[in-house]
Amino acid sequence: MPAVIRRTRAAAILAAALAGAALMTAPAHATETGGRGGNGTQSTPTGGSDPSSGLISASVTYDTSKNGRGPSTGPLTAVGGSFTPPPCWYAPAYTPEQFKALEEGVWGEDSTGYEWDNTQRDRYVNGKPYKNFNMDKAGKGYWWTGFPNEADIADPASTSCDAPYFWVDTGDTPPVQNAITPEMLAKLAYQAIRIPNERAELNPTAVQTVNLPTWIWMNQRDIRPVSVTASVPLLGISATTTATPVSMTIDPGTKDAQTFPASGTCTADGNHHLGTPYNGSHGNPPCGVTYLRSTDGTGPFRLKATITWAVSWVGTGHADPTALPSGTYGRGQDVTVQEIQSVNR
Repeated sequence: MPAVIRRTRAAAILAAALAGAALMTAPAHATETGGRGGNGTQSTPTGGSDPSSGLISASVTYDTSKNGRGPSTGPLTAVGGSFTPPPCWYAPAYTPEQFKALEEGVWGEDSTGYEWDNTQRDRYVNGKPYKNFNMDKAGKGYWWTGFPNEADIADPASTSCDAPYFWVDTGDTPPVQNAITPEMLAKLAYQAIRIPNERAELNPTAVQTVNLPTWIWMNQRDIRPVSVTASVPLLGISATTTATPVSMTIDPGTKDAQTFPASGTCTADGNHHLGTPYNGSHGNPPCGVTYLRSTDGTGPFRLKATITWAVSWVGTGHADPTALPSGTYGRGQDVTVQEIQSVNR
């Protein structure tokens, strides 16, 4: 019987068994307050991590209190390096008592077949290799299982962590690949980072004028370093991934324009500010554009400001920041450009 299908049914059976028998279920280590891209302090993304499923805790919890905020946010697009979040992982799932309720609930439903049930009894009850669900090891370890990355649930690899339930003593190394690690948590936290979907500030604020400079900058309250912490409380491991704005690249939306600087990329200052708010100065801006033709007859240009974010992480056993691939996030906006007005005397 496919492991993934079996676990889905088993979780439902266990929930009913626990409710009916009033078996103890430890409270989850996270709340579903804001989702991974929201403003809540913590959330649980993985399938089966709801306390009603009987799991001892969420596989992975996220602290998003320092994530990007606003009416609209979006994920980073990794650039400049390979970045592949884990499609699935193994983590603690059940105490011996909970696992016993899980398996006996499945067998009691009589839907998996005599042969399958006997095989499972041999494995987990009759000492081949486990005896009586390891009830004598209560408090000394947990039953582990695979969890899919629900952010990539369409990826077939998300169901590849399909090893049968296995026991791990507290402090021992799990006997599988893809056991959750701080490095994997760092990548999951990267995937959970959200950037405010803010438009660039312009001066002039409304219509631009041919051959007159437009100053461009980002709101300093909204565009600032953001971070997400992913953790597995039962294992005492965590990773915090931080994204810091380092540059903004301006695409005027037409070749008939001159960017400042000439590269079109404005570097952040020491306070992570991108561009300079207009201060009344004359001449070319430190970050901006001059349009060389109007939009009469063509419709507005689509100006886009794309911010590049440097990404790094620290975590359990990794006190020094470790770089991850940079990420980008940008938003376009329509710009209308008028011809310069002349005065006849």
